[in-house]
Amino acid sequence: MLNKKILDKFRVTPGKKFKLKSIDPGWRGDKEIRGLSDTELKQSAEKVLLQNLQELADQQAKLYADDRWSVLVVLQAMDAAGKDGMVKHVTAGLNPQGCDVYSFKAPSAEELDHSYLWRIMRVSPARGKITIFNRSHYEEVLVVKVHPEYLKKQKLPAPLVTKKIWEERYEDINNFEKHMARNGTIILKFFLHVSRDEQKKRFLERLENPDKHWKFSAQDLNERQYWNDYMRAYEEGLEATSTKWAPWYVIPADNKAVARVLVSNILTRAMEELKLQFPTVTTEEKLALEEAHKRLVSE
Repeated sequence: MLNKKILDKFRVTPGKKFKLKSIDPGWRGDKEIRGLSDTELKQSAEKVLLQNLQELADQQAKLYADDRWSVLVVLQAMDAAGKDGMVKHVTAGLNPQGCDVYSFKAPSAEELDHSYLWRIMRVSPARGKITIFNRSHYEEVLVVKVHPEYLKKQKLPAPLVTKKIWEERYEDINNFEKHMARNGTIILKFFLHVSRDEQKKRFLERLENPDKHWKFSAQDLNERQYWNDYMRAYEEGLEATSTKWAPWYVIPADNKAVARVLVSNILTRAMEELKLQFPTVTTEEKLALEEAHKRLVSE
């Protein structure tokens, strides 16, 4: 488990100004591991990740049995930052019965006939479950903010589309998440911070490797033209919506192994802080269990 001080350096402090340049997307760790080769770093990170996943599996079992709390993990990032791989590795040791993953693409016709939070509310985590959003309601203050023409598809009454619409959406999101938190949902939000150079490298890998062609989309390349606009939208959004009840963490993502260790550490630590325990049985229930045991033994 990484030191809490290390993890806190990636947290966007609520109520304070935030700049993405304060987090190095190529961060490789503290002094002890900074000098490791890529191979050595990956091997070291995989060991830590395995330990985290074992602890996370134990915490998930207690979460499921306790059936009071729930956990929501939000993943946001530019294309090729490693969201899919993050989901795969962080959920590797979890019981599928207690974990749900949802990916949000362009809204459907039905979804466009509702508030943009409607589709999010429908799949919010049930008590006892961990839910992961691969992209989320934050697309509405990121992609839509960079491409305001998408607002036309949402069929909003013209008087409601004002210059304050983004501030209003930040407020709506914060209130929605506060409502969830007040009802027992632990919310952790992660922006996988990949550099523009690393994204280019990963796009080229997809184009040069036939087995990865399916991962590449011309639209991804088109969106790259808006890199600076997206970085500005992320800075503004992270600053406005990182709260005590739903904090944002900016995760250095140029090295996938390091990113996975950081996310798994933060998630595991947050669940440990709940101090979950398996439910205890009453005296009457214990006597009934003993009687059931006797009956089975005597068959």
